[in-house]
Amino acid sequence: MYIVGLNGSPNKEGNTHYLLRQVLDICKSKGARTEIVHAGEAVDSAQWPFCTVCSAPCSGKCFENTELEKVYDKLKEADGVLIGSPVYFGSVSAQLKAFFDKTRKSRGEKAFVNLAGAAVTVGASKYGGQETTIKAIHDMMLVQGMIIVGDGHVDYDAGHHGVSAQRPAENDVHAVKRIPVLAERMVEVAKAIKDAGLRVRKE
Repeated sequence: MYIVGLNGSPNKEGNTHYLLRQVLDICKSKGARTEIVHAGEAVDSAQWPFCTVCSAPCSGKCFENTELEKVYDKLKEADGVLIGSPVYFGSVSAQLKAFFDKTRKSRGEKAFVNLAGAAVTVGASKYGGQETTIKAIHDMMLVQGMIIVGDGHVDYDAGHHGVSAQRPAENDVHAVKRIPVLAERMVEVAKAIKDAGLRVRKE
């Protein structure tokens, strides 16, 4: 299995990265190949950072031969993606939104269909918009035909939307407890998708 962590935070080593790393380390211990990529860096490599719908259908011209194209290619090959974002005004970061706005070409190719997707978020306060941020991530996944994974597992409980933390994330006892549950579920679903051959990868 290949599971990618997509860091939507402009802070490469902050709270969002901490949650992504913790989940992916457990996935790796269960046999998955893992990697973290940074949405902001990828978007910055494109000709311009925001989608302007310069062509329909999308040609992908603005990010040809860039880091952004390489990241999209990684997601095309992945069996699962773990998406993280800090809470900005009750939703995802601008970097993550811009990253997904530019996936119109991938959507046309059905490149992410049946890709297992899970989410982690961090807010400044206990009730700081974490769930609305996760739901925004879920909406982006649904538009791509992905399979949403929550933090529920038969060995634990039925779960919820994903891992939601209050910063500093490592001090959020409840969020830390949900990390292994989300990791177990991600590996379980990604393996099932891979074994069933549901990820159709087109050249």
